Amino acid sequence: MITHIVFIALKPENKTENALEAKRRIEAMMGKVESLRFIEVGVNFAEEDRAMDLALTARFDDQEGLEAYAVHPVHLEVIEYIKSVAEYTKVVDYED
Repeated sequence: MITHIVFIALKPENKTENALEAKRRIEAMMGKVESLRFIEVGVNFAEEDRAMDLALTARFDDQEGLEAYAVHPVHLEVIEYIKSVAEYTKVVDYED
């Protein structure tokens, strides 16, 4: 099983609205991207300086599934939205 975790720091403009819209779009990928086995998105409530605004966890059967997800048209649409509202992102991929 492959776990893919993404942390997203949003731009300050419309942060709350953009966080909820990003969550909605990310969760909507379930059932549309064949290799995606699980997805969860959390909107941060911590007020620490080091906190990120969103965390996404996705799971795939194998690395090939993650690679298929990376180039899937539905995922690419979500990425375009995230790029428009995010300051930066961080990612961790691991096999468990």
